[in-house]
Amino acid sequence: MSSPATNTPLHGLEPDSALRAILEGTATETGERFFQSLVQNLARALNTHGAWVTEYFADTRRLRALAFWMDGRWVQNYEVDIAGSPCERVIDTKRLVHFPDRLLELYPNEPDVLAIGAVSYMGVPLEDTDGTILGHLAVIDRRPLPEEPRIHAIFQIFAARAAAELRRLRSEAQVREREEKLSGLVRSALDAIIELDDALTVTRLNPAAEDIFSNRGPDLIGRHVSALLTVESSKTLTKLIDELRTMPEGRRSLWIAGGLTARRGAGAEFPAEATLSQFELRRRTFYTLILRDVNERLEAERKIRSLTAETELLRQELQALQQYDAIIGESAPLRHVLRDVAQVAETDATVLIMGETGTGKELIARAIHGASRRRERPLVTVNCAAIPSSLIESEFFGHEPGAFTGATKRREGRFALADKGTIFLDEIGELPLDLQGKLLRVLQEGEFEPVGSSYTKKIDVRVLAATNRDLAKAVREGKFREDLFYRLNVFPIPLPPLRERGDDVIRIAQAFAQRFAQRMGKTIAPLTPECIRRLKAYSWPGNVRELQNVIERAVITARDGRLNLDRALPEVAPSPVDEPISCRDGSRPPIRTMKELEAMERENILRALETADWKVSGDKGAARLLGMNPSTLASRMKALGISRRSRS
Repeated sequence: MSSPATNTPLHGLEPDSALRAILEGTATETGERFFQSLVQNLARALNTHGAWVTEYFADTRRLRALAFWMDGRWVQNYEVDIAGSPCERVIDTKRLVHFPDRLLELYPNEPDVLAIGAVSYMGVPLEDTDGTILGHLAVIDRRPLPEEPRIHAIFQIFAARAAAELRRLRSEAQVREREEKLSGLVRSALDAIIELDDALTVTRLNPAAEDIFSNRGPDLIGRHVSALLTVESSKTLTKLIDELRTMPEGRRSLWIAGGLTARRGAGAEFPAEATLSQFELRRRTFYTLILRDVNERLEAERKIRSLTAETELLRQELQALQQYDAIIGESAPLRHVLRDVAQVAETDATVLIMGETGTGKELIARAIHGASRRRERPLVTVNCAAIPSSLIESEFFGHEPGAFTGATKRREGRFALADKGTIFLDEIGELPLDLQGKLLRVLQEGEFEPVGSSYTKKIDVRVLAATNRDLAKAVREGKFREDLFYRLNVFPIPLPPLRERGDDVIRIAQAFAQRFAQRMGKTIAPLTPECIRRLKAYSWPGNVRELQNVIERAVITARDGRLNLDRALPEVAPSPVDEPISCRDGSRPPIRTMKELEAMERENILRALETADWKVSGDKGAARLLGMNPSTLASRMKALGISRRSRS
């Protein structure tokens, strides 16, 4: 064939030869090599100076050359905006456009036309199956290009071949993109994804599966799925696969109720939520098994429960701290107690705080914890008398789901919440005998088993205990374990009753009066000598707690800024030890026996209960009238054999 420079376009054009050139030049080529062969053969077949094939970008209205043959050589990296060019008409009309002659007159400002010195142009759009423009095919020449049907036919054949290859490349790129996205999705998934063939052999898995089984992918591929599951779970999976086969096409997937138990490379078992699905590929059956290790979720839920419980305990502790003032007093008995607190606080020794009700045993326990090395951790308080005996073990040690009726969730016990901190066991003398042995184990070994569990939990807890009972006497009566008593009695701190603290009663009363007056928005005058005399004349069987209640009532009913002790103090006020009051006949009051004092206490409690209509706790309860803690009143009622039936 002669050179286009010496012959006019279509000179010596033979349609059969042109078609053969198309087929032979592109039959074995794909991609870039295909387009290069196509435009080179097109330029030769039509005897033109140039030919090119492009892809079209609709968002920017630009063409980028896939292959551009011009004057016997390749034009590299050709890209052009179609605005104002012959190509724009091809793209916008979606039709073959042919300018046989005078191209420069039609497009005098088009730089490429000017640079080439083009005279004729012919272009055709390359369309997708839905009519979307993929690109275009064009030839250009410096000579007129006659408008003949045979040239259009050949040109359309070249264009059809180019469009088919463009569609193939687009589809191939879309498939690759989908595969890359799917692969990225599988690789980034946090759940273990395992592909199995019809023999249940592992054929593919994602990085999460390698992590969850603590094994490399190449070591797992080719192994039977039973190597990853327990025997029981392998049987379950086999049954489920049989069930999948009976399901309709497109619906062969299921959630595995109860999950599976999987095994790591080292043999450790773990529970896993699981799904199973089936798919067909090239007439072969495959299965997708997705596993999620639920240990992390269970541990997270446990931590959330623990933190929630700890937050509640801290809230309760803060409220309790707000209810107590600093330890007030200068008496010798109190100074002795504070010296004991300072000595024992920095140790981890178990402390047994003993004293009558209302003497401030919890306040001393908080002082010990606040001065200890464990002060950054919570002080967990348990009132052993306030918890039903059937629930106290669960309260102490926690329980597992299903441990007893109503135990639907796992719960941390008070000892677990106090780990690395301090636990205060108030009213320890009320602890049932069957639980005393378990508490002894915690004190001796630092371990316990939650209710309904089969595992042992280790803890590091400092124990502070308090009681208003004579534990030594309870040991002799067989009501308290002797070995537990000695474990608790490592460092005993007896608290003096308020009647033995001299002028401390006045100091504490003044502090209470100021606090309640400030809270109520009142102004209270200092205690008068008569108030001081009356306060010191009372024996305070309820100690500081009773004094607190008396002063609060006195502030509420205060007149003209003066405390009203007439309604606040009980009617009977025994004389104090340091200021005895004579009887009317001049004799000293009789000394009461313990039995008489017990009878007087019993009668006083009964009067309070009847006044409160046998309501123990609450604002109008007997405990409030007596200045006692409701749990302490309940304990005294039990000890004195007081019940509504006993009164009748």
